[in-house]
Amino acid sequence: MECFFVSSYIKLNPDGVKAGGIMAKNVMTYEGLQELEKELEHLKVNRRREIAAKIKEAREQGDLSENAEYDAAKDEQRDIEARIEELEKILKNAEVFLEEDAEKGTVNIGSTFTLLDMEYDEEVVYKLVGATEANSLEGKISNESPVGSALKGAKEGDIVEVDTPAGTLKYKVIKIHK
Repeated sequence: MECFFVSSYIKLNPDGVKAGGIMAKNVMTYEGLQELEKELEHLKVNRRREIAAKIKEAREQGDLSENAEYDAAKDEQRDIEARIEELEKILKNAEVFLEEDAEKGTVNIGSTFTLLDMEYDEEVVYKLVGATEANSLEGKISNESPVGSALKGAKEGDIVEVDTPAGTLKYKVIKIHK
């Protein structure tokens, strides 16, 4: 399987490790990369302009030492700049997992799959993504989480046991969606 490193291609073993044993830093789906790039662009172009206007407006109100609007705008500016810096670091070290190069019929980064939670006899749908994309409310689980790492490479019909701090969980892979 291959992995796209923003500006060049590198090979990953099936377990996500580069030749030489160095773990990929920010493995993610192409969709996740696009979302982060879109967020970065929005912050740099739109939010910076908006916050500059807020700061200018607050300055025009006079005394800055007791100007709550000015303080709030400066705090917001600091938060935006911190997020921009964070996104730039993530994207600099991004390695995009090319889903089409994944082994067919197995759970891999980018796969959406249906599991049977054997303890509660419930079906759940998840998508396996890189750690920077994980969002349990959206059903996106990290490839580095106990459940995500245990499911990586599983096939339809496999029963996977996952040791977690809350105990052992058992899942049956019902379907791997493409």
